[in-house]
Amino acid sequence: MIRKNTLSVHEAFYARGAWKFTHQFLSSFTSEYMALWAELKDRPDLVDILSTLRTRLVKDSYTESRIVQTIFNNSDMIKKLYAHFEDRFNPGKKTQNKKHQFNFNSVSNEIDRAVLEFFHLFNNVVLKTNFYKKNKTSLAFRLDPTQFLDPIEYKEKPYGLFMILAKELRGFHVRFRDIARGGIRIVKSRDAENYDQNSDSIFDENYNLAFTQQKKNKDIPEAGSKGTILLNLEYQDRGELAFEKYVDGLLDVILPDESIKDFLGKEEILFLGPDEGTAELMSWASQRAKARGYKFWKAFSTGKPLSEGGIPHDLYGMTTNSVHEYVLGILRKLDIKEETITKVQTGGPDGDLGSNEILISKDKMLCIIDGSGVLYDPDGLNRNELTRLAKKRIMVEHFDKTKLGKKGFLVLIKDRNVKLPDGTIVESGLAFRNTFHLHPMLKADLFVPCGGRPNSITIQNWKQLLDDNGVPRFKYIVEGANLFLTQQARLALEAKGVVIFKDASANKGGVTSSSLEVLASLALTDAEYEKHLCVFDGKVPEFRNQYVNDVVNTVRENARLEFEVLWNENKKSKTPLSILTDQLSDRINKVTDSIHDSDLWKDVALFKAVIENHCPPSLVKLVGIENILQRVPKNYLQAIVSSWLASHFIYEFGLDADEIDFHAFLKRFSC
Repeated sequence: MIRKNTLSVHEAFYARGAWKFTHQFLSSFTSEYMALWAELKDRPDLVDILSTLRTRLVKDSYTESRIVQTIFNNSDMIKKLYAHFEDRFNPGKKTQNKKHQFNFNSVSNEIDRAVLEFFHLFNNVVLKTNFYKKNKTSLAFRLDPTQFLDPIEYKEKPYGLFMILAKELRGFHVRFRDIARGGIRIVKSRDAENYDQNSDSIFDENYNLAFTQQKKNKDIPEAGSKGTILLNLEYQDRGELAFEKYVDGLLDVILPDESIKDFLGKEEILFLGPDEGTAELMSWASQRAKARGYKFWKAFSTGKPLSEGGIPHDLYGMTTNSVHEYVLGILRKLDIKEETITKVQTGGPDGDLGSNEILISKDKMLCIIDGSGVLYDPDGLNRNELTRLAKKRIMVEHFDKTKLGKKGFLVLIKDRNVKLPDGTIVESGLAFRNTFHLHPMLKADLFVPCGGRPNSITIQNWKQLLDDNGVPRFKYIVEGANLFLTQQARLALEAKGVVIFKDASANKGGVTSSSLEVLASLALTDAEYEKHLCVFDGKVPEFRNQYVNDVVNTVRENARLEFEVLWNENKKSKTPLSILTDQLSDRINKVTDSIHDSDLWKDVALFKAVIENHCPPSLVKLVGIENILQRVPKNYLQAIVSSWLASHFIYEFGLDADEIDFHAFLKRFSC
């Protein structure tokens, strides 16, 4: 269309942005769908099927190729839509102050009409874009999610949403409050079919991860946030470049720039963290932010190298410390010694959670499933060998098979037609790995998912975790990996007597650690930060050792506090733990928002006391509370006060706590 002069370059790139937006977000809930949902709402298995069917029907109707066809069929309308977009966002064009009229009813094809109407919606929901910035590596759009996300499909509206496009990627960033933090994940596709599936669902994965993070972040000042980068099919090996373009796009629209018209009208602060495929890229992100003049560059990304003051989760086992506190809590309540229980885990010794789970636990490990295959021994895997792998951070494919028992085996994803000790033939090692967490031979006291794709256990397959008598093959599940089980599957298993602590409760150690890493970045001057947190030539500053110990203690304490209130509420009300986690998160977040919107933070004595309680003792000792109050941004301090008061109040008084309880709680700070 550009070569034929049907569309200008700007019009074509505008159409590409609107097309990607439309493909991801155009959906509809018809009266027929709502009627079916009402009839089936008490059957979660059928509701799940109905939702899947609806998603497929919508995506099949508005495929990317079909949206592109609409662009080709309606070039004149695309030009008009672009003119509207240009009037809104091109700072070099004097706005004509004319109303743009669109007669979409003149478009006879129903699908074309729906697509073009959504292009018009795109124009109105963009708040900022780097579209007219001369030097850029990606197209970035800051969107207003309150205007287009379907309230049925997305129960809670995010505070902010970014869409980033480049030759190598399409990406999103979702956050649920002004002050928020979460990791950036790179999503790869093994083939064209898998890429199509990923492209259909990439925003849903992003939203669900951020939403889980929002529930997980209940006792820290940063709300839930997450970013996803889907590599385009022909660029599966360009993850690092895609990440750099993604970060540059985010910086383009949050930094002041005369070439960007701002309909949001307020400063935005972003904090990023590591996730799948980006752990080694956090240093680049903070250095790029520094080079581009972002004043909070030290806090822009967490999980940086030791030489840059980072507190890597994997090195200190931050997430594992939280997950394992839930395991220890269960065993403590049931008076069971850890050494006596059997365990299965997904996620291998090469990963953060998997390796540290091996190193920190004392149980009898029966099985590990990781990216390389399935390692299994019903008599217990050799602990010394597992420790060797965990310390080297290598997968189970490197396990010394001479240390397996007679009934043990190691099946790699590349294996074909392997005979197991019981005579079973495994035709495909890959298929075997992908489904072994559901295999009938897998049985243990404890299951700890430390890795694996979201929705590995759903309402459609949860019954495969039951034996022939309908008894669950796991007594306890502590969900380390995010979204490993769907909520319907959790509830079904809990109804069968399984004790389940879901990801939003168990997997919060990493976010706590990252939050305190951000706090140190904000509270220390550049010189103090380099002197007291950065490791050079293997020399670890004394303050750093103290601070990391304080962080670990906070991670464990927050996990214990939440475990206790969930356990007690479950015994009292018999409400499933998986529901209680959500109720607890919602209650704390609601109280947090109420405190934030009140004038309670104007009480100077209270404000100061809460900040001092929240900050690790080593930081207060080094910097002093007055310096912390002066250096840390005011909105971040307000978020600390709101979240700390809300979480500790509910942890102490429970879900039924009322205003009288809150008054009593505040009294202790009055002096």
